[in-house]
Amino acid sequence: MLLTGAKWIFCPICGNKTRTQIREDTELRNFPLFCPKCKEQVLINVLQLQITVIKEPDAKTQSR
Repeated sequence: MLLTGAKWIFCPICGNKTRTQIREDTELRNFPLFCPKCKEQVLINVLQLQITVIKEPDAKTQSR
């Protein structure tokens, strides 16, 4: 059942619809969005239906 005013979040990697819905008053910080199609997980922020992807810094190798 689609909630009134709810919109689906689309995967920022493959562009397919995820299983997560948001409304205009939804606020998410560091939300782990999982895509069932491409099996990838990305961190996102959501504020007033604006979705931004959080880029995680690459792991650095330790030098001795």
